[in-house]
Amino acid sequence: MTATLPLGHALLALAVVAVWGTNFAIIRIALDEMPPLTLATLRFVFALLPAALILPRPAVPWRDLAAYGVLIGAGQFGLLFVAMRGHISPGLASLVVQTQVFFTIGLAMLATRGTAHPERPRAFQLVALVLAAAGLLTIALNLDTRAITHPTTPLGVLMVLAAAFCWAAGNLVSRRAGRVNMLAYVVWASLFSVPPLLGLALLLEGPERMLHGITHAGWPTWAAVLWQSVGNTLFGYAAWGWLLLRHPAPTVVPWALLVPVFGLVTSALWLGEPLPGWKIGATALVVGGLALNLWWPALRGWLRR
Repeated sequence: MTATLPLGHALLALAVVAVWGTNFAIIRIALDEMPPLTLATLRFVFALLPAALILPRPAVPWRDLAAYGVLIGAGQFGLLFVAMRGHISPGLASLVVQTQVFFTIGLAMLATRGTAHPERPRAFQLVALVLAAAGLLTIALNLDTRAITHPTTPLGVLMVLAAAFCWAAGNLVSRRAGRVNMLAYVVWASLFSVPPLLGLALLLEGPERMLHGITHAGWPTWAAVLWQSVGNTLFGYAAWGWLLLRHPAPTVVPWALLVPVFGLVTSALWLGEPLPGWKIGATALVVGGLALNLWWPALRGWLRR
């Protein structure tokens, strides 16, 4: 099995996944006062500035920064924020978006097909995918489009799946960077997240609605913007990257399985999102699939000793 983190490092990893997980409930709070694409634009504006004035641009091609910025900005978060404005509950959004793991595996296989070292699906990955797919099917069979406070619609699930696909595509782009400062990478990629998000906000939400949302937002909404840009991006990526530099990835990455757990629990506690049995079961299936995908190689090695 994998080694454990020292207590201080474990608490840091827990803090990161807590920030990432609670962000879904915080996004939903901010969406009560600000249009989704406007909110997403502000997230990346504050992720870019003033950090870009301090952190040097990583030594990667501009086209890679642009691709990552568009995929993560307009793709992942643009779609996620729009979906969470009345189309999917925060807790389920935090769970469904984790399917990016399987999209990443699939895209990596397509990208390496025909090369000298193609990536092929392994048996445990297929089993993990079936578990996660069963969790998604459970969600699909229990959609509640008539709920007053936390409706989840087929469109919302599809949009979050599309967001997960964009996240996965961004993962493949960032893999080409190699060992670079990921915080600086994300900060400078935000330069390319802002223009498409701003353009879409102007086109779909309009200047008047955008201005109204910005000028009438209260302190909780602005705190949510800072939570996403400073907390999720600057603190989250910096701390996660710091941990990955000091420990093997299999020791650090499994902590990310707690993100949807924090997402569901905080949405239930802060927003009153119901947690019926089917939702807990769907969470167990999806997280179980993710855990199997992460831990099976190490577990198999341990069992063979």
